[in-house]
Amino acid sequence: MATAQQEHLKIEQLRNTSADDVEVIAGRERENLEGWIPELATEAEVREALEKAFDFRGDVTVTRKDGTTVEGYLYDRRSEPTLEASLVRIIPTPKAGVPVERVMISYADIAALQFTGRDTAAGKTFEAWIKKYWEKKAAGETNIQIEPEKLD
Repeated sequence: MATAQQEHLKIEQLRNTSADDVEVIAGRERENLEGWIPELATEAEVREALEKAFDFRGDVTVTRKDGTTVEGYLYDRRSEPTLEASLVRIIPTPKAGVPVERVMISYADIAALQFTGRDTAAGKTFEAWIKKYWEKKAAGETNIQIEPEKLD
């Protein structure tokens, strides 16, 4: 996992790179977070884990300090100077017969976090599509298109 310092260095590298070079530069490495249960012992660990949860394209499960859990897609976060003022917003996973209501949770109320869902965009980079395109082209296929993948 990249540290904040490593991320800062990557950003500085991009600032000093020409537009032509950015088009061919290696992309940001994606971590495989599926199944990860981060330690939330310090304020920095809480903030870092929730930033990664925000970037994650699958569901997470948040356990509150009162023991209740919310499973769903973390679609927004507001990082403020204190954990009490900082918030995450989650769209809960739909359940039959239960209306979906978005949930706001304070960072300070989070006891545990689990990356429980599948990252729906993992392995779906443009480079992966190009590789598949050339494989199909080499096999003699024509009219090759980008087709959306069926979701579960």
